[in-house]
Parts: sequence; structure tokens; C-alpha cells
Amino acid sequence: MSNPLLEPIHGISLFDYAAICGKTAAGIPEEELLKALGIEKSVYEEASALWIARMQEDSTWEVTTKFGEYFGSVDTHPKLGNLKGDVSEEGSNNLEKLKTDRYFYEELNGARQAAYEYGLDGAQWIQDNFGINLGDFQAVAMQWMTATNNEDYETVRVYLDYREQKQEEYAAKFANDQGGNVADDIEF
Repeated sequence: MSNPLLEPIHGISLFDYAAICGKTAAGIPEEELLKALGIEKSVYEEASALWIARMQEDSTWEVTTKFGEYFGSVDTHPKLGNLKGDVSEEGSNNLEKLKTDRYFYEELNGARQAAYEYGLDGAQWIQDNFGINLGDFQAVAMQWMTATNNEDYETVRVYLDYREQKQEEYAAKFANDQGGNVADDIEF
């Protein structure tokens, strides 16, 4: 028996909704995405609100899980998959590296978190310094999260330790860039 919460809303499937979310986060204007799907903005706004409500009411987490799977594979969407935001050659190369190099992914995760801790927009910092937009980063994050689910604890711990190490290194860099931490001049 299929889950009725997975049925399309106003003709907008969960895959359509996830693809719109992912492509919007990748910098593609919502109007362009809705046009490609032949959807009016008011219809999409209502469907979006209802998809969010379904995810909240689904005690099995099936809708949220499927959304994450679809979000991680938006480039396979039949109508929106080929739409790309403006990405530099360096950004494209970094994105490919992010998809295949787990250590690079963990480093940028640590850098992003450290940026947030220092009052910077971590997603914007990644885009400015590596050319990877939030939508693409999150899609890759979903892929790595799926891979992590199939790894043993020791393997996962190695990657988490590496991420924490990189987060500390970037935190030191951001602190230095900002003239140090507030309490750096206090001696005990």
C-alpha cells in the first residue's frame, strides 16, 4: 500500500517540490523553474505549504526521507535537472571534488560551521571562496549522508574527527581575520 502523503499536490510531485527547492538554492530564479514545469506561482505557494505540512504530520518520516533523496538527486529531474545556476569553472571543479573526495567535503563542512560561529554566512563563504552554492552543497551532503548510513562507526568517526580538526583550523583563521577572540587578552 502506498503512502497517501506521497501523492502529488495540485499536480506537483514531491520530486518536483524537492527539485524546485534544490534549484532555487542553487541560484536559479523560482519563476524560471515554475515556468519550466508549467506551474502558476499561487499554485506552487499553496503546494509548498502543503508539502511542508505533510512532512510535519508524517510520523513515519517517509515523506521527509523521500524529500531528502529527491533533493540529493535534483539533477535527474526530467524537466529541471538540466537547469544550472551560474557556476564558474573553479566552482564546477570544486563541486566535482566535493562529490568524490570525502575529506574535501568534511573540510568544507567544518569551514562552513566555523564561519557561522564567527558571525559569517557559512554558505555564502563557501560560495565566495569555492564557488559552490548552497543547493549544490546540500545535494552533495545528502549523497554523503546516505553513504555514511552504510559505514561502520570507526570509519564515520575518522571523518568526523577530520571535520572537527578542520573546523578548529578555520575557526582560528576567522578569529585571526577578526583580530582575535573577545577573551584572547584575558590572562588567568
